[in-house]
Amino acid sequence: MPASTEAPDTASPAPYAGLTPDEVLDALWGAGLRADGRLLQLNSYENRVFQAPLEDGRVVVAKFYRPGRWTDAQIAEEHRFALELAAEELPVVPPLSLQAGPRVAPDPHTDTLAHFTTAAGQAFRFAVSERRAGRAPELEEPATLAWCGRLLARMHRVGERQPFTHRRTLDAATFGHGARQRLLDGGFVDPEIDQGWIRASATALEAVDAAFARHGPVHALRLHGDCHAGNLLWREDTGPHFVDLDDCCMGPAVQDLWMLLPGERGAVETALYHLMDGYRDFRDFDDRELLLIEPLRTLRMLHHSAWLAERWNDPAFPIAFPWFASPAHWSQQAADLREQVERMADIG
Repeated sequence: MPASTEAPDTASPAPYAGLTPDEVLDALWGAGLRADGRLLQLNSYENRVFQAPLEDGRVVVAKFYRPGRWTDAQIAEEHRFALELAAEELPVVPPLSLQAGPRVAPDPHTDTLAHFTTAAGQAFRFAVSERRAGRAPELEEPATLAWCGRLLARMHRVGERQPFTHRRTLDAATFGHGARQRLLDGGFVDPEIDQGWIRASATALEAVDAAFARHGPVHALRLHGDCHAGNLLWREDTGPHFVDLDDCCMGPAVQDLWMLLPGERGAVETALYHLMDGYRDFRDFDDRELLLIEPLRTLRMLHHSAWLAERWNDPAFPIAFPWFASPAHWSQQAADLREQVERMADIG
């Protein structure tokens, strides 16, 4: 079975404090990419991502991985998956090969990952890809949904050729029970104040477990894993393309589909029809997986809470997610989880 644990996060609360613009430029030059000195930091909370024009006219995007989150082998699997998808002419942006140079050493697993040491001795791992711009897709359009469905089916045909051996598996144990326990063990939930959330999360996980038990064994394959609208960009010449395989994992095919659906219950059925109509052009789909949409949504909610809690000491997170520290947060989360229990009961 593929590994389902992340690398232990032993990084400092402010892991990117030493990653100055000069250090980013030094890393690029050391890897054989002659940046012209301009940098634009792109929106990313988990990693640090920079757009950099090169002297030869190309524009690249450099991603510096959060220290301690993934092992080198897990990142290498992400890169190999992206390269495999690109080789099948799927619209993903694969990483570039990097050279060794001053303070830059290649990773033994793949030449698309490099290790960089700042002048102060801080270690980072980074990857570089070509810039691929685009706009948000119009997911209310039937043709757009069908196009996305066709591309995801092609991606899944590649994904089921072989399993990941180092990336985690999306299941109730990893994304649900493990996330809830980390919140409790880490002291992020007050047992005296947040009893509503403690009860609601336990009840929700019971419903998730029951849903997966009714489904039976899940056909797990390599997935994008975080296929929401923000990770899907539209280009007028080529249509949609996928970005950010940082959360690629093993799991059921429906995981890459449900996050493209609208949140309103009344609109889901129509959108799902068009998405699946395109998907079935290239790959069969087990309709039983549709019953896992609400359980998977519940797991994502719990996993997201654990992710925020574990990153809270990073100065970027309180700025970006100020509501997470509000007294009403866990009460609202409890209400949302109770709603998920009702949704899962409706489809049970």
